[in-house]
Amino acid sequence: MDRPLRFCMITSFYPPYNFGGDGIYVHHLSNELARRGHQVDVIHCKDAYRVFAHQEPAQAYHDHPRVTVHGLESPFGFLSPLLTQQTGLPLLKSSQIRQILDQGFDVIHFHTVSLVGGPGVLSYGHGIKLYTAHDHWLVCPTRVLFRFNRELCTRRYCFLCSLTHKRPPQLWRYTGLLQAAVKQVDSFIVGSRFSKDKHRELGLDAPIAYLPPFVPAQDHLRTSERDSIEKPKAPYFLFVGRLRKIKGLQTLIPVFRGYAKARLLVAGTGRYEPHLRQMARGNENVRFLSHVAREELSSLYRDAVAVILPSIAWEVSPLVVLEAFQQQTPVIARDLGGMPEYVEESGGGFIYGTDEELIAAMDRLLADRAHRHELGLRGYKAYSQKWTADAHLKRYLALIHDIASA
Repeated sequence: MDRPLRFCMITSFYPPYNFGGDGIYVHHLSNELARRGHQVDVIHCKDAYRVFAHQEPAQAYHDHPRVTVHGLESPFGFLSPLLTQQTGLPLLKSSQIRQILDQGFDVIHFHTVSLVGGPGVLSYGHGIKLYTAHDHWLVCPTRVLFRFNRELCTRRYCFLCSLTHKRPPQLWRYTGLLQAAVKQVDSFIVGSRFSKDKHRELGLDAPIAYLPPFVPAQDHLRTSERDSIEKPKAPYFLFVGRLRKIKGLQTLIPVFRGYAKARLLVAGTGRYEPHLRQMARGNENVRFLSHVAREELSSLYRDAVAVILPSIAWEVSPLVVLEAFQQQTPVIARDLGGMPEYVEESGGGFIYGTDEELIAAMDRLLADRAHRHELGLRGYKAYSQKWTADAHLKRYLALIHDIASA
């Protein structure tokens, strides 16, 4: 396929109406395709964002002229995503989605569709259909496989677990809707081998392609906004992510309470933030930065001793690892889910399982500047070879070509 293609991305969240890495990835992918001459339409649900944010987004995002964004709204507001969550069907946004898809696309790429169309939207439109599993929504009502919001899910109690996570149980999961819907997709895409195995283990019977995410070049950032954050003179480690229990920041705060060698900077916000701030009260080694614009994060990454990923749930493929490697910064990741794969494949950091192993890794990086530099270079080398936009799109378009040929 040498000609420019028409893509349609369908996702619940898209910047600035977005919370996590899934929407950021869709933004990256859409704009990188557009820069290479393709036409991209994006369908997302503004109502879904408002359900959780209770306000309009403050930060602005910019899209390439060849990216057309359709932010869907319903006069019934929050009822639209709620009905989709319950029934697994687009319902109140069905006609809007069909009208856009009737324009005709070569590729329809679904992402986080839980609140914009549910499994029912997978049957909409014609063309090659892809679905990127940014989390475990296909096999878990809460997305995160974190049972009762306490522990890793090794035995399923989905109905009770949904209530514990304060989510209405999804009635469509007790029908054959999902099983029929996945047959409409030509290939599912996952960002880690762990996620591929986990989806297989939990019953996803469909073609699954392994395609790790990417981080675009810094050239696209607005340079006037770089290096604008006041950083401490003392060495610091960095946490980046949404402040949720599963992200595990609460496991770092006690470690840094007694760690006088360096500070911990926290970039991110979320509903767990008040609890975390209460935990850190009186702890001068922990500093909360709240929301940090993505253009400013590069400076934080670049000057950190290392980025720590303490997630206590099975992460799929966090972009934070690649963002750190792009800035030649080592990563210290908990040995769970897809996180260790990037560290092992690059040699760009440490994997830990206990607080003692975490502290040992931190001590090593602080004491041995040459080793820290070497790990940073390894991470950057792996990023340059495997996790750039060019490397990702080469494999992405090859997957589309293979499907079309078949």
